[in-house]
Amino acid sequence: MPPASLRVGLFGIGLDAYWPQFPGLKGRLEGYLARVAGKLARPGVEVVNLGLIDHPERAYAAGREFRQADVDLIFLHVTTYALSSTVLPVVLRAKVPVIVLNLAPEPAIDYAAFNQLGDRVAMTGAWLAHCSACPVPEIANAFHRAGIRFHQVTGVLDGDAVSAGEVDAWVEAARVAAGMYGNRLGLMGHYYSGMLDIYSDLTLQAAVFGTHLEIVEVDELSALRREVVPAEVAGRVAEFHRVFDVQPDCAEPDLAEAARTSVALDRLAANRRLGSLAYYYQGTGVPENEATMASIILGTSLLTARGIPVAGEYEVKNAQAMKIMDLFGAGGSFTEYYAMDFQDDVVLMGHDGPGHLAIAEGRTKVRPLKVYHGKVGRGVSVEMAVKHGPVTLLSVVEAAGGKLRLLCAEAESVPGPILEIGNTNSRYRFACGAREFVNRWNSHGPAHHCAVGVGRLADRIGKLGALLGVETVRVI
Repeated sequence: MPPASLRVGLFGIGLDAYWPQFPGLKGRLEGYLARVAGKLARPGVEVVNLGLIDHPERAYAAGREFRQADVDLIFLHVTTYALSSTVLPVVLRAKVPVIVLNLAPEPAIDYAAFNQLGDRVAMTGAWLAHCSACPVPEIANAFHRAGIRFHQVTGVLDGDAVSAGEVDAWVEAARVAAGMYGNRLGLMGHYYSGMLDIYSDLTLQAAVFGTHLEIVEVDELSALRREVVPAEVAGRVAEFHRVFDVQPDCAEPDLAEAARTSVALDRLAANRRLGSLAYYYQGTGVPENEATMASIILGTSLLTARGIPVAGEYEVKNAQAMKIMDLFGAGGSFTEYYAMDFQDDVVLMGHDGPGHLAIAEGRTKVRPLKVYHGKVGRGVSVEMAVKHGPVTLLSVVEAAGGKLRLLCAEAESVPGPILEIGNTNSRYRFACGAREFVNRWNSHGPAHHCAVGVGRLADRIGKLGALLGVETVRVI
């Protein structure tokens, strides 16, 4: 699926009474705003720049314009002192999160040059051009009392890596929120019986993320398998050998069955326009459906690597977490921790079923399994470790009281021995230590599955939570 487009609103603020008093001030502030617009511009982002808002009448009109433009997020660039009455109507009407940019035009005022201007009118105009911090408390007060969610970036307009990184993080978080909105999550099969932690309120998922839930029958996938012709099977088997490190003990009939299902999965995803999928089905008593589900792992791994993350065991919340990680460009592989190595102080994490090939350390192996533990059937499965280096874990937690929470932690994927059992397996080291991480993570009541992606994403995940209006907890 193509990256979600994002429409960002931008406006600056000023006070119209200043313009006749201080010649050149308005143009100078508009120049600042143009520089901010340039920083926001990037592929997949449309910037709706309404310019300087400097009186209440224009503020009301701007609010309507942002609403008509259907912006996802508003950046308010505070250029100088302005009345809160020129700000509140804009965001009240637009009804989207607001990022207040308190960015000074220079790291410091050149006091000597300023005091040598001689003309106090010119001095006041120059002073006002540096007054970005002045109205922020007034604006914050009005926003608090009006119940408007807002966030701040404070720093310097140019040459400030900290504030530039904050702005980029807000844009990326907003892009992910936009990508989640309307994402078509396929639900195929049923829950794994007895896993109480993974049962989900589907309406809550739709309400928080804007997800469309598409119910899919396993019978549909089985029917699509019947339509796959031998040439397509042979082509997909050849693709398996190009993409995976297929082990020599894999039986050709098992690879052919996996290829047939993989081709059918591609058609199912295209027909239903799926952006993600959660599945589990025993298939007991219906041999065709059992064969379908036993041969699904390679195809779901390919889908996951193509930006359509697939979660096994019908783990809806984790399909959401995987999609979030994938939209951040970090991968998003299905995992859980299953053991601890106290000698090396690492947590061993992995899972059976699909893996995210794009974040694998080396080529992903395909191994034959005589039995899928805890599940019906046998066949071929994938074995991989996540790339060595920084990683982030994410869990979408359904907490008591019908609330969702984002739970995340950063770690290092480290080299070392893994279990060669045909599953994804990795070794993760946490700054707080393996023992303390497990205690802290468990204390927040997550399901036993989570998503893992490459890179350090906790800050961006926190911003995503802020945009969605859900609590984000970081385990450190």
